Amino acid sequence: MPSIHRSAVHPSAADGGAAGAVAGTVGRLVEADRETRQLQVAVLGSTGSIGTSTLEVIAASRGRLCPFLLAAHRSVGPLLEQARSCRPRWVAVVDPAAASQIGPAALPVGTRLAVGPDALDELVRAPEIDRVVSAIVGAAGLRSTWAALEAGKTVALANKETLVMAGPLVTRLAERTGGAIVPVDSEHSAIHQALRCGTPSEVLRIVLTASGGPFRTRPRETLADVTPAEALKHPTWSMGPKITIDSATMMNKALELIEARWLFGLPAAKLAVLVHPQSIVHSMVEFVDGSVIAQMSPPDMRLPIQYALRHPHREECPTRRFDFTRPLALEFEPPDPERFPAVRLGHQAADRGGTCGAVLNAANEQAVGGFLEGRLRFTDIADVCARVLDEHPFQPDPSLDEVRRLDAWARQEVVKWASA
Repeated sequence: MPSIHRSAVHPSAADGGAAGAVAGTVGRLVEADRETRQLQVAVLGSTGSIGTSTLEVIAASRGRLCPFLLAAHRSVGPLLEQARSCRPRWVAVVDPAAASQIGPAALPVGTRLAVGPDALDELVRAPEIDRVVSAIVGAAGLRSTWAALEAGKTVALANKETLVMAGPLVTRLAERTGGAIVPVDSEHSAIHQALRCGTPSEVLRIVLTASGGPFRTRPRETLADVTPAEALKHPTWSMGPKITIDSATMMNKALELIEARWLFGLPAAKLAVLVHPQSIVHSMVEFVDGSVIAQMSPPDMRLPIQYALRHPHREECPTRRFDFTRPLALEFEPPDPERFPAVRLGHQAADRGGTCGAVLNAANEQAVGGFLEGRLRFTDIADVCARVLDEHPFQPDPSLDEVRRLDAWARQEVVKWASA
């Protein structure tokens, strides 16, 4: 079982990267004595869709998992409700203005309040914490994920932007500190599971599946007229607005290609995308002998969340199950490059590396915001991202400060483009 012994492996010159395909930073075996006791969990972004599903998994764990820390940016009301229900040791509110709304009697007895990003960084390093669920949306999630890995934690990673922006830096950090990353995204969780069926040198390619979103069959010439309300109606998944728009443009798949590049140590040439509207096959691994190993399950994020929290163990999960007494049809088709130009941008950024991921991610976040606010058309999202990516001052091996600087630069470029 090659995916669970080392905290980080980097591509080798001999096989173009496949030697690191499985081990990566994705599954260091946790010591047996840690798995026989209750695991303390920090949930960063606890009020979002991944965070609330994580709390359902914790509640159903029969005491194997316990919420130690719940953190939100400014969603104070839902956070307080979670605190009263779960009674964690700590809650953290990143926005001080939002935290000022919390009165002295608002928290349950035994739960303490931390305020600000510095306090959150300090808390995720607490020695009591066994697993950190990184579910903060967007580039904002990089900072706390970095702090957790710096402390040698095992991170259940739902924030793909961490690896998209700073994949080489993050994987080197995990290698240095003994930290580990287990993916929460359903696609990368599926790959992680399928890779256990072979050795790294036996991997021919990884195939990420995509639902195709709500516009898979809509006439291409009408896509410029798509409204935010239409784009927010995903046919399969219930997600936050930013991720839902990314699914509609398939920019989520572009970012996942970059994430897979660093998570599994494979070159971009070994990464592919396939549209699968049913969202039942979450991704596949093709081996050199022609075997294709797919992970299937009903579309329910609680399964990959629990897999990441309890890995390498499998247990009962509060998720939906297949009814094999009923017919089940599965469809697969290649993505339409004219309808979904974002996929090409993902391949381009994964292949070139360096600052491309950070710039693409930042431009997309800003463009999605512009679309939701009515300042950009739906088709403008990929167009402006392509322009910013092509024109940015590329650096092949950036520092974390350089990544952050170009993140800010890319956002400003989108603002200029939208106001032109």
